[in-house]
Amino acid sequence: MALNGVILKQFFEGINKGVLFMLLSSFSFAFDGAFAKVLSQSMDSVEVVFFRNGLTMLFVALSIFKLPIKQIGGKPWLLLFRALIGFASMLVFFYNIAHIPLADAITFSRTAPIFTAILAFFFLKEKIGWKGWVAVFVGFIGIVFVMKPNGLMLSKTDLFGLFSGLGAALAYTSVRELNRVYDTRVIVLAFVCTGTFFPALFMILSEFFHTPMFDFMLGHFIAPVGIEWLYIVLMGFSGAIGQVYMTKAFATTKAGIVGAAGYSIIFFSLIIGIILGDGLPDILGLFGILLVVLSGIIVAKEKE
Repeated sequence: MALNGVILKQFFEGINKGVLFMLLSSFSFAFDGAFAKVLSQSMDSVEVVFFRNGLTMLFVALSIFKLPIKQIGGKPWLLLFRALIGFASMLVFFYNIAHIPLADAITFSRTAPIFTAILAFFFLKEKIGWKGWVAVFVGFIGIVFVMKPNGLMLSKTDLFGLFSGLGAALAYTSVRELNRVYDTRVIVLAFVCTGTFFPALFMILSEFFHTPMFDFMLGHFIAPVGIEWLYIVLMGFSGAIGQVYMTKAFATTKAGIVGAAGYSIIFFSLIIGIILGDGLPDILGLFGILLVVLSGIIVAKEKE
């Protein structure tokens, strides 16, 4: 037993701390998605988003109460844009979690770094080397394999998947500017307040108006019962833990290394999804996932 303990200690000491933190973050976020998927079996995805953001809002508000914010401010419209685009991205992401395999939904969302590289090139004038452009091309080829479109026709979940990546990229790009003048907690609080208010509004509107076209945003409120409350708490807790360890990872190790390790979430989501009843991806889908992972790792290393 003592020998095994020494071996385990040496193993973990040999792993880059930032990578270990990011693996823990990815594992936590995968469970965050898993609890959301389980809850989506008994409630609409918009209600899941409501509870997810509502819990986070309470955590952040408590943090601000205990440690007052210090900031410059001065960019309210950009702050509002980040909150709205982040919420829209989350809304369609959680819809996809409810309707397609967990690993596919996560893979779509992990195209965000690819879109971020493109947005940073055009709007922030950041340079992209030839390897970066190759990675972008490889990433989009991978997404095509995951979607497997019928000619030029894309399904609703395909379109939502692409937007979940693009929306997250727009949010990340705006955060770079916002971090210069706002406390991080204010940025997060603006996002989760938006992500709590609008789902509540949409659920009220759904009592008077409902159409399948807008089922991703209009859904009836169904009061959680029994173990569902536990799933809601665990969803919020795992999401918070994922955020904490992701922050630790980026504070400990180079962004390129951490960003590459972040793609482990797809592997964790694939395993958890299968346990929850998702089928194994076919060869084309699996190849597409691998291409997206490869693309994201190259983009992350290029940023470094």
